[in-house]
Formats: sequence, structure tokens, C-alpha cells
Amino acid sequence: MQERRALTAVAINDLAAKRWSPRAYDGSRGVSAAQVMALIEAARWAPSCFGAEPWRFLVWNRADDAAGWQSAFDCLSPGNHKWAHQVPVLMLACAASTFEHNGQANRWAQYDTGMAALSLSLEAVAQGLVAHQMGGFDIVKARAAFAIPEDFMPMAMIAVGYQAAPETIADEETRQKELKPRGRKPVGERFYRGRWGVAAG
Repeated sequence: MQERRALTAVAINDLAAKRWSPRAYDGSRGVSAAQVMALIEAARWAPSCFGAEPWRFLVWNRADDAAGWQSAFDCLSPGNHKWAHQVPVLMLACAASTFEHNGQANRWAQYDTGMAALSLSLEAVAQGLVAHQMGGFDIVKARAAFAIPEDFMPMAMIAVGYQAAPETIADEETRQKELKPRGRKPVGERFYRGRWGVAAG
């Protein structure tokens, strides 16, 4: 398997360095209920504004809910269909639009839900799993299929499973994406010290 560790400017935590979003999944290896619960628990303990926990995660494990998994898969974009058919677990992260305790708009909910999803992704790395978050899915179809309330925004589908070799991806274009070198913009283009536009680092 590829270990596509981030080429960082300085040393960082091993989990963060090893986390990436592969498309090659081993369809013969399932994810246990205990593993799924550990992923959920990691997400549950993410930080959130006022401790509101504005996220909701729908979870489909093909091992015990093949019909639900298929309905979730059917919501994915054609591009994601090219590889996600091998994924044993699909999840959908949703964010609340308001606080439960006062009914006011929660402008931090999507930020907080992203932190929960990252916590889940790092736990996946710790378990020897991989997670790939996808924006390519039909929100309207997902709302209808899974009775998602209008005051929750479906944010991302998440594929979870065991990594496979890139050669297992049949679609050539998708396989090339899997092999493309990882990269990020230079630190100073995205991180500023004290004042907008003043490069950090």
C-alpha cells in the first residue's frame, strides 16, 4: 500500500502526517461495529461552540445494512461511483443551522462539524483505516432518502475502509488521481503573522 506521508516543512504529529484521502479501497475487508463506534466516539469528542455538538452523522455499514449502504452510494456523484463501490462504510456528516439551547443561528456549526469529521479521520488512521471525505453527492436526494430535516445541512459523505493498491482502481483517470503527488501551497500563501498578507513561517 502507498504511505503518502505529508511532506511537511517541519515535523508534525504522525497521525496528521499519515492522513490522506485514498480512492483505492479493499472491498474484501469489512470494518467492524467496534471500529465504527471508535470512529463515532472520536467525532463525538470534537470541540464545538458552547459545547453544542451541532453535528449529526448518518452511518451505513454494508456488512449489516446493505440496502442503506446502497441508498447512500446512489447519492454519490458519478465520479465517486468510479471508486467508492469498494468502500465498506459510508457516512454523511450534517450540520445544524441553529443552537438547540436558544434557537439562535449557529454560524459555527459547519466549522464544528468539520472538526468532528477530522477527529473521525484521524481515528481512522490510528486504527489502520483510511477515510475520504466527498463533496460530490446529491444533497436533495440524500435529504429525501434519509429524512434529513431542513434545518440540517448535509456537508460531506465520508468513505471508510482499508486501503488497497492503486492498481485495483479500474478507471484510468481515477487511478491517476490516486498516484498524483501530494502537495500544499507554501505556508506564507495561506498563513499570516499578525496582519493580513504578512507571511508566517
